[in-house]
Amino acid sequence: MATKSTDSFSLYSVTKDNKEQILKNWVKTQLGALSMRLDLISAEQIENESREFLIAFIEALSLGKTENVDQKSFDKARTFLGNISRSRALKGFSPSETATFVFSLKEVTLPYLVKELSSDPKLFLSELTLLNDVIDKLGLYTFEVYSKSREDVVSRQSRQIMEMATPIIQIWDSILAVPLIGTLDSARTQIVMEKLLEIIVEQKSKVAIIDITGVPTVDTMVAQHLMKTVSAIKLLGSDSVITGISAPIAQTMVQMGVEFKGITTRAIMADGIRYALEKLGKSIDTRK
Repeated sequence: MATKSTDSFSLYSVTKDNKEQILKNWVKTQLGALSMRLDLISAEQIENESREFLIAFIEALSLGKTENVDQKSFDKARTFLGNISRSRALKGFSPSETATFVFSLKEVTLPYLVKELSSDPKLFLSELTLLNDVIDKLGLYTFEVYSKSREDVVSRQSRQIMEMATPIIQIWDSILAVPLIGTLDSARTQIVMEKLLEIIVEQKSKVAIIDITGVPTVDTMVAQHLMKTVSAIKLLGSDSVITGISAPIAQTMVQMGVEFKGITTRAIMADGIRYALEKLGKSIDTRK
């Protein structure tokens, strides 16, 4: 019976010829990993994702251009791997748990390289180097996608927290109030003001009360955001009033050269509410 020459073997042929066994061992390794979170992903999903990626991986190897995983031959494998990385980042997997998907493929493929190429040390070393290089680069790509996805999650959560920390309240028909409390930075001010403008449009509000009684300091950037917001509210056909400007903040804003021309202010929020009602042709009866 004729036997195959080792010259006919390569990482591609070894992987292709042993695909089903490699897949079986790969899934088993992932399921057996202490870090694998079966509370976040099912065994069936792990097997399906592993099979689909292995097919794409073998297809990339078949094209013979494996010097760089960024090239077109790896597009399908890289895209699929990116989707897995993003999905697992959103589900709460750790970086190491996510990377296990890629790096464990090296572990289960190696025995088949040894089995098929051990009689040709030179070829074995060449294909082993290729296996290490390709998997390591794909693993690095996994980390990059994972990190970017986590950054996006953290950024979105931070934005949501900032929005929740500063509620926009409808205190009367067509009147909104924004009670700002705590230290304001440029990012928080920008988010709150964008949300305010969105709600003014959605609810067709006529007056917005921006209360900064609980704000200890205001820097140049925050002041500029406030002024731009007032201007934007006017462009929407609505009115606004800033209340609760403390003496230190007023002094700081004057020193910064902030122009108050065309901006309505009131000492306290109650006066701001009274102003807003008057703009709507209403009034508060304070008689007992």
